[in-house]
Amino acid sequence: MFGKRSFRSSSPVGAPASAPALDRAVELLAASRYTIALTGAGVSTPSGIPDFRSERSGMWKHVDPLEVASLWGFHDHPERFYDWFRPLMNKAMRAQPNAAHRALARMEAAGRLMAVITQNIDSLHQQAGSRCVLELHGHTRTATCLSCGGQVDAGPLLRAALSEATPPRCEGCGGLLKPDVILFGEPLPYDTVTRSQAEALRCDVMLVVGTSLEVMPAADLPLLARRRGAKLVLVNLSPTPLDAAMDVVVRLDVEAALGRIAAGLGV
Repeated sequence: MFGKRSFRSSSPVGAPASAPALDRAVELLAASRYTIALTGAGVSTPSGIPDFRSERSGMWKHVDPLEVASLWGFHDHPERFYDWFRPLMNKAMRAQPNAAHRALARMEAAGRLMAVITQNIDSLHQQAGSRCVLELHGHTRTATCLSCGGQVDAGPLLRAALSEATPPRCEGCGGLLKPDVILFGEPLPYDTVTRSQAEALRCDVMLVVGTSLEVMPAADLPLLARRRGAKLVLVNLSPTPLDAAMDVVVRLDVEAALGRIAAGLGV
């Protein structure tokens, strides 16, 4: 969810004209035999879920992530985590997939997209119909007891957490229940990371959508793909540290851009 520490670009690349970039993106994807997507928070912001790092609305502008969203912070003050997490989950539980999620799902159904690697925890890709989704930062479908390790359906837990001030606890042992999202200080799920790296090494086109590319190891995946000769297509409104490594940069709203790319592929 919140990932590892990040790096920043010192000299962002200027925005290219969108129409030629879109045409080139469609051309690359149409010729591809194995395209994958890497998505970040910008894919879900049209669904009403705030991102974390944008200059004006990013959630880290208002809180210290190491206080509210770290594993040690959760252990010491779980109520702070749930106080911060509650409004985010309130929005996420009401959110519906948007046109960007649906475009990616159509591309997969048509055999134009083989996998989605996502930094998002909201399950909106699956709700839109995507089937091969690798969630680098976990998800909110389940929760785990930090004492006994028992895993439970997070739906009832999160609904209760929205209205109760007391952090939820395990019915079996009384230990703290934590949603299965990755906090600062936690390792990313090994199987998911290795599968994501394998997909990056296998693809011949990577479609990078709605991510600042500031958080490792997700930010390394495009470079991993490029080292194997893959073409990189970026759809993001703001510059990223890896713009110069991209073959195509599309500066458009993700819903509009992915809708037009999917239409260009006939799906």
